[in-house]
Amino acid sequence: MDNNETKKRKVLIVDDDSFLLDMYSMRFSQSGYEVETAMNAQEVMQKLHEGLVPDVCLFDVVMPVTDGFEMLENINKEKLIPSTIKIYLTNLGQEQDIAKGKSLGAASYIVKANSTPSEVVAHVNKVLEEHGL
Repeated sequence: MDNNETKKRKVLIVDDDSFLLDMYSMRFSQSGYEVETAMNAQEVMQKLHEGLVPDVCLFDVVMPVTDGFEMLENINKEKLIPSTIKIYLTNLGQEQDIAKGKSLGAASYIVKANSTPSEVVAHVNKVLEEHGL
């Protein structure tokens, strides 16, 4: 059994906006991904502690209680999903936000307002290919 042919890529999408979460989930599902979603950092941490290991994690920065930067800091601190490709999907597009995201280990940074859902999927596919996944 060839793993590359049979294993679906798994994406974890994190956003506190249920409309956007549904929209991105649908687009990734249509593109052949297995989709997991979470609406906040607490939900993400619970799923990761329960053993979820996505190929890629897309997450917003602006979320209630714990923002995306702090969430990634916590994930890194606990050494959860070290091989997962982490990509910010947010409307924060300032240079300092992008630099902070990359300094925390994000492979890429997508500004929602500048990308359609199809472009987001294409961007994620490109990043995964660049990482040999």
